[in-house]
Formats: sequence, structure tokens, C-alpha cells
Amino acid sequence: MSSNRLKTASLGRPLSATAVALMVMLCLSWGFNQIAIKFALPDIPPLLQATIRSTGGLVVIMLVAWLRGVPMFKRDGTLKAGLLAGVFFGLEFILVYRGLLYTTASRAVVFLYVAPFVVALGSKRFLGEQLSGLQWGGLALSFAGVALAIGVPQASVDATVILGDIMVVGGGILWAATTLAVKATRLLQAPAEKTLAYQIAVSIPILALGAAVSGESITHMPGPVALASMAYQTFWVVGTTFLIWFFLIKSYSASKLSSFTFMTPLFGVIGGYFVMHDNLTPAFAGAALLVMAGLYLVNRPSDPVLTFVSDPSQAPIRMSEPKDH
Repeated sequence: MSSNRLKTASLGRPLSATAVALMVMLCLSWGFNQIAIKFALPDIPPLLQATIRSTGGLVVIMLVAWLRGVPMFKRDGTLKAGLLAGVFFGLEFILVYRGLLYTTASRAVVFLYVAPFVVALGSKRFLGEQLSGLQWGGLALSFAGVALAIGVPQASVDATVILGDIMVVGGGILWAATTLAVKATRLLQAPAEKTLAYQIAVSIPILALGAAVSGESITHMPGPVALASMAYQTFWVVGTTFLIWFFLIKSYSASKLSSFTFMTPLFGVIGGYFVMHDNLTPAFAGAALLVMAGLYLVNRPSDPVLTFVSDPSQAPIRMSEPKDH
């Protein structure tokens, strides 16, 4: 199948029951990942956590690729796009983790979920993918649900908090840019293992540099809880769930998949209640209903959910695809 036909097929393909179940599992895993990060923080600073998990995750991905016989070093014209996606991936974590030093976690998790809106806008501009007004309303409902569940603080904030908010928004935009980079370039044709390996490999020196500039260090031997948290982040989150995500991204609509990520902070709140004994507000039930209603509107099978051009050259603007290695 040609690049254009592959791209068009992935835009129009409806989400199967398996894809929906996998997205719920991914969001649950990512929601609990925030708890794992918190558990490890007393022993391992955040950017060092990200560096360690990316390094270990790369080993896992390379092992999976070897077992599946995936040609990771074959010249296929994906290098430039892979490097670009890797830079987006690494800088995303830098902005989010550093932004959390200035703003609150509750504000950050809401601002991070600007990503599905950016994916929807970018999909329209670069992929010829179009959401209906009802689907945009579904995205707005899901975003409102996240804000209600987390409990956005009062607006009286200082310049430092606003700086943190801006950094987290930047992280959300880069998260969306990574997704779009996969869908709009030759990475769409590359194996999922190679697509993810590009991002992890490039992110490692970026994260390590960020940790060094921030003065992060491990001052004592991490305890069993921190080590278990790092194992969860490395082997499950990076080595498994990220790989599943990129398999899905290559096969289904980016906007539809991205809309499901609104469930991640909700699962994080639930996990915080059961694992860390955080309080659940009475508004949480209403928030969950908003998120689910939004997901339903975005993914209604009876609607002509997406319109796309059969020839991407007719789209207003396309991201260029690299011609060489």
C-alpha cells in the first residue's frame, strides 16, 4: 500500500472494540504512572527518573524488535522525522517536569490536556482529517470533566505560577506534535518499535542534560518502593504501553485516539484515592460523566465522523516527508 493510501486508511478506520479496550488500559496505566513517579520522588528526582526509564525502556524496545525480527537499522527515509519526533518527545518531559516546580499538579494536569485539541487542529491541517461540530463539543465536554475532577484552583495566581502553566501547555503541544509527526511523515510506515525507539533514544540525552542543568542527583540508594516504581515506569509504561500506543496511532484516527486520553487524569485521581488516600470530591462522579459523554460524542459510530481527502496533495498544507535516510 502506498504512503498516501496508508495514511488515508488510518484516518478513516473506525475504532474497534479491541482498540477501545486497549485505550482504556493505556489510560489506566498512565494515570497510575503519575502515582509511581510520586512514590519514587523521595529517592530519585523527576528528570533523572525520566532519563532512567527511557534508557531502560530503549533496551526493552530493542529486545522486542529483535524477538519480532524488526529491521531497526534499515535505511527507509525515516531518520529526519524520527529525530524530530524524538526532540518533541524529550522536550515535552522537560517542560512538564520543570513546569511542575512552578505550578500546582492540579493546574498542570488540566493544562497538559490541551493536547487532544492540538491533535484535532493539526489533523485537520496536516492530515485532511475533519471533526464535526458535535465532536468538537465532545472534546470540550471531556476537557471540562477533567477540570472538574481535578478541581482547578482559583484564578488569583502570580507570574511564577503562570510561567509554570505556560510550560505545561508547551508540553501538551509537544505531546500532540509527536503524535502528528508520526501520522504525517514516513514514520507512519515504519514499525512501531522503530518509531518509539527514535523518540526514546533521542530523548535520553535531552533528559540527562535537563537533569544535569537542574542539579539533580541521587544521594542515597533508592528503597524498594522507588525501585518498584521505576520498574513499572520502565518495563510497563515505556516498554509496553508506549509501544501499544504507537501501534494504535499507525492504524486509527489520531483525533479519536487522543480524545480517550482525557480518561488518564481521572484514573490518576482514582488511583490517588485508593493508593495514596487522597480525597475524592463529590464533583468527581459528574466529571466522569462529562468525560464519558465527550468520548461518546467524539466516537459516535453512526456519524460520518471524519471527512478526508482521497489524495493528500489536495489538503491545504502537508508536512513534508524526508527524502533521504
